[in-house]
Amino acid sequence: MGATDTTSASAAPSDAGIDSAPVESLLSFDEHGLVPCVVQDWTSGEVLTLAYMNAEALARTRSTGELHLYSRSRSALWHKGETSGNVQAVRALRVDCDGDALLALVDPAGPACHTGERTCFYRGELAPGGPHEVLPSLERTLAARASERPEGSYTVTLLDDPPLIGAKVMEEAEEVARAAREESDERVDEEAADVLYHLLVLMRSRGRTLADAERVLDGRRR
Repeated sequence: MGATDTTSASAAPSDAGIDSAPVESLLSFDEHGLVPCVVQDWTSGEVLTLAYMNAEALARTRSTGELHLYSRSRSALWHKGETSGNVQAVRALRVDCDGDALLALVDPAGPACHTGERTCFYRGELAPGGPHEVLPSLERTLAARASERPEGSYTVTLLDDPPLIGAKVMEEAEEVARAAREESDERVDEEAADVLYHLLVLMRSRGRTLADAERVLDGRRR
């Protein structure tokens, strides 16, 4: 596949008019000198934490590249992951339309929650998962299979036989194409899911992730 135009007039918004001013000039802190900060996983899009920043926490975040927050309960700055080692490298900071909330996109080194959960939002209505959660969850499962290697695992069998993975990707691709020609929408969905699973296993076998392919697609936008 060559360079592909992955956007269209209706599929992707233009960057024209987007305010790219420095975050510091866009933010309005409240009467306590704080602003809420939503922390989101840069790769998966999963919301990890809701916390607060003050101006000093923002400055420390800028100077170190790692997330610093303000603890209202301790009335003190808080370097996320300083004790546990689960620091969060900041990839981007974004400001909401009113300038009174911050979004931090991060690469977490480990679980975001003090309980050891991946995200602080692990309680409540968890099923069904949002569509954006499915593929990152599958990638975590594949990583666990590769590490733990449970007996009888189909994923482990594929990872141990690279030619088989390639053959399965080609087989599933042909089946989804046939389903698109001849079968129901439900069958197209099922066969497409098979393609995605086998493709992610193939990428895992090469030490690659979905994010690596997504970066390529992002670079092809025009």
